[in-house]
Amino acid sequence: MPATERGPRPRRATLADVAALAGVTPGTASKALNGRGRLRPETRQRVLDAAEQLRFQPSAAAQSLLSGRSWTVGLITTDSIGRFGIPVLLGAEDALGAGRTSVLLCDTRGDAIRERHHLQALTARGVDGIIVAGRRTDPRRPLPGPLSVPVVYALGPSTDPGDISVVSDDADGVHLAVRHLADSGRTRVAHVTGPEHHAAAAARAHHTRRALREFGIGLATGRVHYGEWSETWGRQAADIVLRAQPDCDAFFCGNDQIGRGVADALRESGHRVPQDIAVIGYDNWEVMALAARPPLTTVDTSLLEVGRTAALRLMDAIEGSPHHGIESVPCRLVIRDSTGPSATS
Repeated sequence: MPATERGPRPRRATLADVAALAGVTPGTASKALNGRGRLRPETRQRVLDAAEQLRFQPSAAAQSLLSGRSWTVGLITTDSIGRFGIPVLLGAEDALGAGRTSVLLCDTRGDAIRERHHLQALTARGVDGIIVAGRRTDPRRPLPGPLSVPVVYALGPSTDPGDISVVSDDADGVHLAVRHLADSGRTRVAHVTGPEHHAAAAARAHHTRRALREFGIGLATGRVHYGEWSETWGRQAADIVLRAQPDCDAFFCGNDQIGRGVADALRESGHRVPQDIAVIGYDNWEVMALAARPPLTTVDTSLLEVGRTAALRLMDAIEGSPHHGIESVPCRLVIRDSTGPSATS
């Protein structure tokens, strides 16, 4: 069809159109779309729905000029495998996406030189803020400064108490697991975990001892068994524990890999799981927990929520309301077939 015979091009939706459809003022619509202000969740969602219905596409250049922001956030991770970094990233994207903010992912592979390079690149791009996601829960030194944008640390907290760090609440996760074992009648629980110098292993062992005392449960063999974060160590540890205390009736493991190794060793030695001995893992790494036989009951460390909360705290800081200290996100217990009533209950 010749160009002179084409119909008029559809008019592009404006912010005023979105506001009218949502029943709010243009100023409120702008705040909802940009993730600013303290709006009621239903109001923000109504504006987002209206924008989607009208296929509203705000001009990125105009947004930046008006707000002085780039509407981008950097996420620096040390987790090259992505086991912990990716869930944190997804949670952050969920929170930032409502405000039309994009996330730039940078993997340092645990190398300080790479970290400085990525930090310089993000600063040059004019990001509004940075989230630093660790691959472990060990505290880390803050990013070298001074920095011109706010920073939030996720999973691995900053050693500077003036920073804001968002972490998974290991005390809560351990308490959930031990209470579940107590409720199912277990009285002699072994704790098998990773290297003692890892913060996660040391913290979970400390909280396990405390929770066992609270519920009047004995620590099988009288000590925590430290080793590696591996299935191989789980199999070895199961043999060590049962040789020292054959009447052990539960294993609480520092991660799911160890838990799967323990479950394999128990099955191969003729012990029924969970009828004779219950097994609980940690992290809810579904690839590992669901492949175990039987599937592992485990503590979910709520990494998506850690990422989401970190993003919300970063947005607060960008808006001029920074937080400080360590904020803990509750865990949840995912019950599967590796636990249940004890054989004598």
